[in-house]
Amino acid sequence: MDLEKERGITIQSAATHCEWKGHTVNIIDTPGHVDFTIEVERALRVLDGSVLVLCAVGGVQSQSITVDRQMNRYKVQGLPSFNKCDRSGASPYRVVDQLRQRLNHNAVLMEIPIGLEAEFKGVVDLVSMQAVYFEGPYGETLVTGEIPFHLLAEAKARREEFSTAVSMFSDELMEAIFEDQVTEGN
Repeated sequence: MDLEKERGITIQSAATHCEWKGHTVNIIDTPGHVDFTIEVERALRVLDGSVLVLCAVGGVQSQSITVDRQMNRYKVQGLPSFNKCDRSGASPYRVVDQLRQRLNHNAVLMEIPIGLEAEFKGVVDLVSMQAVYFEGPYGETLVTGEIPFHLLAEAKARREEFSTAVSMFSDELMEAIFEDQVTEGN
């Protein structure tokens, strides 16, 4: 919509789908602005799960809290994700702390950034323990590689934190992580 482009926000929910590993995934993009809360309410009634996109600069805001309450009301499991890590003032670490304090989430990082703000180049995937770089004019090309040496100790510590959190909720996931570590020789 022209108004969405003009204001730089989503106003009306939009639906699309994609294929992933033999499964059809239906995606509903809902507005994050407080004026359009009813759009989120409508979408949550039909969702199996959600991705709560949080700005790495602004973090958990009042509307984030409202959406979290709506997700709880409709028993929709959510996975937080951060965007705008390339913006001035970005701090995914601060946002994780906010998720813990303001939303009482058991939040742990599954990725750590490779640089922030103007130096943002990609992420370290703590599941695969690989670096993923965003290349191309718009970062649309993903290139995997070794974890940068200066992030290796942090990546290992954050993976341990992640593994501990997973073990509290799922023996199956923890076994899969350990099997992956043995297979990769980690």
